[in-house]
This record gives sequence, C-alpha cells and structure tokens, in this order.
Amino acid sequence: MKLPRRTFLHLVAGAAAAPAVARIARAQAYPARPVRIIAPTGPGGAPDIIARLIGPWLSDRLGQQFIIENRPGSGNNIGTEVVVRAPPDGYTLLMVSSSNAINATLYDKLNFVFLRDIAAIAGIISLPFVMVVNPSVPAKSGS
Repeated sequence: MKLPRRTFLHLVAGAAAAPAVARIARAQAYPARPVRIIAPTGPGGAPDIIARLIGPWLSDRLGQQFIIENRPGSGNNIGTEVVVRAPPDGYTLLMVSSSNAINATLYDKLNFVFLRDIAAIAGIISLPFVMVVNPSVPAKSGS
C-alpha cells in the first residue's frame, strides 16, 4: 500500500498533535450524580447533625443532591464498613469522628483497616476533648 504524500503528512500531524489534545481534555464534572454521606451514628448524633448542616450547603454549591444516611451500630463500625465496601469513586462519603480513631485500637478484628481503607478529603469541624481525673491520680499534663 502506497500512501500519498498529503495523507502521510496528515497522519504525522495528527500523531504529533495527539499528546497536546490529551492535555486539553477535561475531567468529568463532580458530582455527576447524587452523593451519599454516611453518618455512622443514630439520628441526632454529632456526625448526623453536622452532615445535615453541610449536605444542603454542598448541594447548593455543587448542583447535586447530597443524601444523609444514618448507619448506627457497633461503635460506628457498621457505617464505616459501608463506606469501606463502597466503590472508591467519591460518591459515598463518611462523617468521621473520634470513635473511628478509638475503634482502630479498641477492636482486634475489624473487617477493615481505617488508615488504609479511608482517605480524608476535608476537615469540617474540630472539637476539643478534655480528660478530668481526681487529683490523687499521679497523671500530669499531656505535654
């Protein structure tokens, strides 16, 4: 098969332009469908309240529905496992609380490794924790 010079030049120009066109390609808009926010506590718990406050705000700004779903039980482990087992596509989010950090050390046989299986995307709220003990306990400041 013999290529005419003009066809050959068109193919070469197309091959040379392909990498430049790939860089111009745009990512798919997120979110393209509704997003679930899992609150691993019962209704009225702190993660649930925060999720219900942030959900409408995200819906207004991103143009998609954010559905708040409560999955209480087993010290937040049931809701956390739902998110761990969901496809890692950003459409199932978890409201993390201090219970998740505590559970990683408290339970010997979880079906997930929290630090490996969950990726943080945003800090929403920061709360102080205080431990109060009797003065007779020989504990000192944590610093």
